[in-house]
Amino acid sequence: MTNGLRNARLLALLIPAALLAGAWGFQLLGGLYPCEMCHWQRWPHYGALVLAGLAFVAGGRRVKSTLVAGAAALVAVSGLIGIFHAGVEYHWWQGITACTQTTSLHGLSTDQALKDLLAAPIVRCDAAQWSLLGISLAGWNALMSLIGALLIALQLRSRS
Repeated sequence: MTNGLRNARLLALLIPAALLAGAWGFQLLGGLYPCEMCHWQRWPHYGALVLAGLAFVAGGRRVKSTLVAGAAALVAVSGLIGIFHAGVEYHWWQGITACTQTTSLHGLSTDQALKDLLAAPIVRCDAAQWSLLGISLAGWNALMSLIGALLIALQLRSRS
């Protein structure tokens, strides 16, 4: 196996893991509830982790390369969703959805469930909860995901 494939395989595992760790950190430690489109950005990263993990146990260069390429594509998909979400936040275009519900209602009485639902924060997809240098979390995900996917692809093509 070439160094390029080894590096690509490692990047394909670490990039989505780091981005998901950041998203979960902002949620669990920072108290920023994800909106529906935030969740959409996470799903491709979960898939990329699975494919990248399989690339560590699969046999054959061609299979490993295919799995890593699939992981890179999924990381890029998350970036594209991030661009769409950031555009909604910046009001460049209309979003598909406006909010999401953040409270679990499982096992609650109807009265308690209604009270909890009404008290739950509404997380709008068209309002950035956090930004750095004027870039929202969706924007940062877009940048990091697309750059990450490009780095994976470049390493995958590398013959070194």
